[in-house]
Amino acid sequence: MSDALCRIAPARRADVPLIVDLVRELAEFERLADQVRIDPVLLEQHLFGEPRYAEAVIAWSGSEAVGYALYFHNYSTFAGRPGLFLEDLFVRPVVRGRGFGEALLRHLARTAIDRGCARFEWSVLDWNERAIDFYRKLGAVPMDDWTVYRVSGDALERLASQP
Repeated sequence: MSDALCRIAPARRADVPLIVDLVRELAEFERLADQVRIDPVLLEQHLFGEPRYAEAVIAWSGSEAVGYALYFHNYSTFAGRPGLFLEDLFVRPVVRGRGFGEALLRHLARTAIDRGCARFEWSVLDWNERAIDFYRKLGAVPMDDWTVYRVSGDALERLASQP
């Protein structure tokens, strides 16, 4: 894709409502809309406050936002270096297949390299075969020996409240 057709830019405070809309669109696509609890005020604080918990970039085609990526740093003790974790990658359905997703991933891969990261990783829903095929084409490999665990909601509260 030509750079003239796609511009990747860091999110700005003024983009928070757009990011919220894109998060909701992603949740619809992932069939998880009922789980969205995003608060624009908190998102702004987390993206632009201190400490900064995450970062986001937006893919633009002309003046139209066509996708986004939200990411943050993790750390590999084995590698002894930071990593970049992609929380969200979303390209609006009407422009899929035109290279915007790849442009976002390439941008983040360069960010990871520039920041001295040992790796760049993300999760994908098991049923999203189109995304899985796309990621494999780019050289990504599944971490088949690992299972993601999560504690949230009431279980998180219970765990935190135990002595």
